[in-house]
Amino acid sequence: MTRWTPDPTFYPSPREAVTAPAEKLAYLAAFDRTASRPDAIVVLDTDPDSPDYGRVVGWTDLPHPGDELHHFGWNACSSALCPTAPHPHVERRYLIVPGLRSSRIHVLDTQPDPRQPKVVKVIGPEELAKRAGYSRPHTVHCGPDGIYLSALGGADGAEGPGGIAILDHTTFEVRGAWEADRGPQFLAYDVWWHLTQDVLVTSEWGTPSMIEDGIIGELLLDRRYGHAIHFWDLAKRRHVQRVDLGDAYQMPLELRPAHDPSKSYGFVGVVISVEDLSASIWLWHRDRDAWAVTKVIDIPAEPADPTGLPDLLKPFGAVPPLVTDIDLSVDDRFLYVSCWGTGELRQYDVTDPLHPVQTGSVHLGGIVRRTAHPAAPDEALAGGPQMVEVSRDGRRVYVSNSLYGAWDDQFYPDGVGAWLAKLDVDVDAGGLTPDVRFFPHGEEFRGLRVHQTRLQGGDASSDSYCFP
Repeated sequence: MTRWTPDPTFYPSPREAVTAPAEKLAYLAAFDRTASRPDAIVVLDTDPDSPDYGRVVGWTDLPHPGDELHHFGWNACSSALCPTAPHPHVERRYLIVPGLRSSRIHVLDTQPDPRQPKVVKVIGPEELAKRAGYSRPHTVHCGPDGIYLSALGGADGAEGPGGIAILDHTTFEVRGAWEADRGPQFLAYDVWWHLTQDVLVTSEWGTPSMIEDGIIGELLLDRRYGHAIHFWDLAKRRHVQRVDLGDAYQMPLELRPAHDPSKSYGFVGVVISVEDLSASIWLWHRDRDAWAVTKVIDIPAEPADPTGLPDLLKPFGAVPPLVTDIDLSVDDRFLYVSCWGTGELRQYDVTDPLHPVQTGSVHLGGIVRRTAHPAAPDEALAGGPQMVEVSRDGRRVYVSNSLYGAWDDQFYPDGVGAWLAKLDVDVDAGGLTPDVRFFPHGEEFRGLRVHQTRLQGGDASSDSYCFP
């Protein structure tokens, strides 16, 4: 685990990270909705010069069924070079893979053969509960002083509060809860930061009972899901400010701060407005000595014949976009927005973050459209662009189609299938084009659904930088 020189995949600044070599492999979380067999980490060849390009080249089953793998991450990344808490000799080697339903945390070693990662440790739900007071681990981020793991639930069956657990970089032991003073924060989801400004940001979804069986219509219409983001003093681990987006804007989920550490803004995606089923993107930014949020993108719902809609949507006669993931390119230029309901991935130029300009769009799947991929033009697709990952150089975007088992079943009741698409980016003018050579789908995933992708060597949502 100890190196004498920094890992070559670590970069001190986003400007240098953009020059990184292209990824050769992608790691993909795959899960069994029936919980009757183990979930898996699937390895795909992303080298266009390889005879196995676009194919599954590695497969690691986890030890137990029933995990429902969700958002996983690396044990270490470029934040290890930050001067405030330097750990330059750790390696980007281990994948930290939480099970959202089981509360187990898996550690997979990608060495010596990156195509065949091995499970080297499993942290049981009892340890997470005892040491940190949390359950339902959700999102992993590699920080300069440890591994940050957000969790939705409390220990011993408690609904909350959810929060952040810290794992050790090298032993992977659960150190404890991160919060010293959580203030009014109760609901949890994502966590990220402005490292050089000692600012941590968290978002909100719901407690385990609010999410594990799908969206509960009564709670949604009563505006009971999360609708705020929270700002914290990163060094003191204390809550500083709660910023409410308004209770009509339910479920602000993914946080994407600017990669340039000299900038003080970031984007958060809101799944749905209960007033008109639209989705939206908000910008957080400084307002004198406080933080503020401004809505910068509105995406309306699309009218539809109720007979072609799932039961949850029939009364509304419309398809909500359901923005369930966003990603920001490392150069802070393009924001990618997944509209899982309408089956669209949108690209926006956010050079001026207060005034985004749409520069690209690709349709795949969708509740009504079921748009086929050009590699398989006769196959109607279920699901839609969901988890989105951008390569470090910004030239490639990967999208997978499953959101969360219970939500899949509600919005795609006839089955969501499994597919991963790669889109090529015009980095000069903007725009997206599906790669017809890269479309693993169907039986290639052995009956499992696919969720998050991580790229070998790092990607746009794995690393943080301390130098501009």
